[in-house]
Amino acid sequence: MHQTFDLVAINQIYIGAQSLSFDQLALHAKLLKSINDLGFTEPSDIQTQAIPHILEGKDVMASAPTGTGKTAAFVLPTLHLLAQNEAPEGHGPRVLVLTPTRELAKQVSDNIYQLTKYLRMRSTTIVGGVPYPPQIKMLRQSLDFLVATPGRLIDHMNSGRVDFSRVQMLILDEADRMLDMGFVDEVSRIAKQTPVTRQTLLFSATLEGQVEKVARDLLNKPVSIQIAGVKIKHDAITQHMIQADDFRHKRKLLGHILSDDSVEQAIVFTSTKKGADKLAEMLKDDGYACAALHGDMRQNIRRRVIEQMQRRRLKVLVATDVAARGLDIRTLSHVVNFDMPMQAEDYVHRIGRTGRGGSTGSAYSLIGPQDWQLFYRVQKLLSVRYELLQIAGLEPLQAKPKFNASSSKNKRRNPSVRYKKRGKSLSVNNELGKGRGEAA
Repeated sequence: MHQTFDLVAINQIYIGAQSLSFDQLALHAKLLKSINDLGFTEPSDIQTQAIPHILEGKDVMASAPTGTGKTAAFVLPTLHLLAQNEAPEGHGPRVLVLTPTRELAKQVSDNIYQLTKYLRMRSTTIVGGVPYPPQIKMLRQSLDFLVATPGRLIDHMNSGRVDFSRVQMLILDEADRMLDMGFVDEVSRIAKQTPVTRQTLLFSATLEGQVEKVARDLLNKPVSIQIAGVKIKHDAITQHMIQADDFRHKRKLLGHILSDDSVEQAIVFTSTKKGADKLAEMLKDDGYACAALHGDMRQNIRRRVIEQMQRRRLKVLVATDVAARGLDIRTLSHVVNFDMPMQAEDYVHRIGRTGRGGSTGSAYSLIGPQDWQLFYRVQKLLSVRYELLQIAGLEPLQAKPKFNASSSKNKRRNPSVRYKKRGKSLSVNNELGKGRGEAA
C-alpha cells in the first residue's frame, strides 16, 4: 500500500470553478507560449481545479466529463514540474502515464507534443500492435514521459527492460476503463515497481467502487475533484431515441440521418466487430467515405483509419466501443448508436465523442427489438425518460414492446421480441446541428 489514504481529503469535492486565465495558474512561460499558439486563453473547470494541486505536489483523483480538457489538466502541470526541476541521472521515464487503449495513448502523446513546442522534452509511447525493437531502444534512454498501455509495458517488464527508478509521477488516465478491461493486477504490479515517493494522479469517469479501492492502494492523502455531470451531463449534445423494427429499418434510419447536410463527420457504433465491417461496407456501397475501426484490425491499419478521419478524408467511422475509446476528432458532429451498448455507462462515453469542449453535437440511438432492455438501463442510469422520435415516412410498423425494464439484467436479447419484416419506407429531411470544438 502506498502510505495512507485520507478519507477527509476524499470528501473535498469541487463542483465548477471560477473563470481564470492560464497566466493565473503560474505555469512555465514556455508552456504559456504553446497554449497561446494553440489559441486557448481560459482553462476549463477540471484544469482550474486540478492544476494548482498538482503543482503543489499533491496526489489527485479527479473525474470530469469527456471533452473538458482532462488530458491537459495533467499534462500541463506535469510539464511545468519537469521543466522546473533538474532531471535525475540514469535512464527510464520521469513520468509514467498508463492508458487503457492505444488510441488514448496516442491522444496523450499528441497533447505532450503540442505543448512542448518550446520545451526540450523526450517522450515515447509503448503500446501493443507495433514492433518491439524501437520500443526497446527508447526504454534504454533517459525519458521525460512514457505513455503506455499496461499489457505491452508488462511484456517489457517481464524481460527486464524497464527502469522505474527515476519515476517522479504516476498518472492513471481513464482508470475506470482500464479496470473494466481487466488490468487491475497489471496496474498494481506496475505501480509497486515505482518509487514510493512518487506523486500519483488518477483520472476516471467515476470515483466509486473498484476505482476507489485502487485509489486507496496507490494514492497518498489525495485531493478528490469531481466536476459536475461526470456521468450524466451532456447539455451540449442533442439526444434522439428512435424505434426501429429490424436491421433494414435501422439501415434506412441511418441513411436518413447521414444524408443531412449538417453532418460533418459521424461515428456509428455497433455491438460487434463483424457488424462494424458489414455496416461499413454497406455505407461504402451507398457512396459514403467510410471505414470500420475495431480490435481485430492490425495496428497500422487502425492508425491509418484514425488519421484519415482526423484529416477529414472519411465522413463516417463505424466502430466498436473499445476501438473508439479516447478518439478526439474535432469535426465530429454526430454519433449514432446503431446498436445500443451492453453497459449503460458506455452510452455516455459514446455520445461524448461529440459535443466536446463547449461545442454542440447530435446523438441518435436506434432502438431495435433486441435493444429495449439496454435502452431502459440507460434511462435508469441517467435518471431520465426519453421520448421516442418518429421521422415522417420512417415510422415503425411494430408497436413498442411491453415488458418490465428490470426483468433482465444481463441478457443482450429479449426472447419475447422478434424481428418482423417491414414494408417500404420513405426518407425525408430532418434538422441536425453541430458546433466547433475545443482542444484537449
